[in-house]
Amino acid sequence: FQVGPFALPSREIKVFEGLDLQGGLQVLLQAKTPDGTPPAKEDLEATRFIIENRVNGLGVSEPVIQIQGNDKIVVELPGLSDPDAAIAAFGQTGRLEFVDAGDTILPPGTKVSTTYPNLWQAGQEQPAAGADGQPTFATVIAGEHLRSAEMQFDSRTRAPIVTFQTSPEGARRLSEYTAKNIGKIMPIVLDGAVISSPRVNAVISDAGQIEGNFTQQEASALALQLKYGALKVPLDVVNTRTVGPTLGQDSVRRSILAGIVGLTAVALFMIIYYRLPGVLATVALLIYGLITLALFKVIPVTLTLPGIAGFVLSIGMAVDANIL
Repeated sequence: FQVGPFALPSREIKVFEGLDLQGGLQVLLQAKTPDGTPPAKEDLEATRFIIENRVNGLGVSEPVIQIQGNDKIVVELPGLSDPDAAIAAFGQTGRLEFVDAGDTILPPGTKVSTTYPNLWQAGQEQPAAGADGQPTFATVIAGEHLRSAEMQFDSRTRAPIVTFQTSPEGARRLSEYTAKNIGKIMPIVLDGAVISSPRVNAVISDAGQIEGNFTQQEASALALQLKYGALKVPLDVVNTRTVGPTLGQDSVRRSILAGIVGLTAVALFMIIYYRLPGVLATVALLIYGLITLALFKVIPVTLTLPGIAGFVLSIGMAVDANIL
C-alpha cells in the first residue's frame, strides 16, 4: 500500500532468520550420468546455477547451494520442512515436451517414450514402440523452445494454470503442427510422464497455456522448472534431513542475554561518567538500534550469527560516534 510518496511492502514484516538460527531443510543431490562417470565440472556448475535460480523463485531467504566433491550438490533451505514440495520445485530434471499423439488420449501420469532430441516433421509416420514397450511419440517442441513461463489463474474457472511463450523457432514449429492437426491430441510430457493431454482446438504459435488438475503449489513448481530450464545432468536425491538450529535455542537465549547485559553496562557507564550527555548518547543509541532493526525487517535482512555480530559491532561504533 501507499503512504505518501513511499510504497510499503505488502508482505508480512518480520525478522528473517538464517539456517543457523531457525533450522530448515538440507537435501543432498547426486549427479547421475548414463555411463556412471562424474559429470563435467561446467555441467555440474550450470546445474547448481539452475537449482539456485529455482530456489530463489521459491522465495527462500538466504539459501545455501554448493557443490560437494565432483558429483554432489548440497541444498540448505532455512525455514522449510516439507522435503517433497521442495524437491518437486528444484530437484526434477524438468524436460518438457509437447508430443504428437494423434487420436490417443493419454491419462496424466502415463509413462511414454519420445523421439527427443529428434523433432516432429510434417508427414512422418508415428514412431514404433520403444525398447521398454512404452509407446513412443514424436516430440513437436521441447523446453528449449520456451522463452518464459508463469503460474496464473484461469479467468473463467480460477484454477491454477501455467502460461508460456515460445521462441521464434518454437512458434514456427508449434504453428505448423497445430495448423495440420486441429482436433488431435497433443500431450504435454514432463520427464517422460504425461501431465496433461489437451486437444488442439486452434492454431497455436508464440503463446499458450498448460491446463491440468494442478494445485497452486504444483503449478508454481512447474512454472519454475520451465522458466529456468532443464538441469544439465539428472540428479538423484541421496538423502534429506531436517536441520535444527546449529546454535540451539539455549545458545540464542544466552546470546540475547549477553547483549542486554553488555548494552546495559555501556549505558550505565556513559550516564555515570558523562551525566546529561551520557543520557542523550544512550537515548540516541537506543534509537539507532531500533531504526536499524526496523530496516532489517523492512528490507528484509536475513539474520545469521555473522549478521548479528555485525549488528553488535555497529552499535559499538555508534557509541564512539555519539561520544565524539
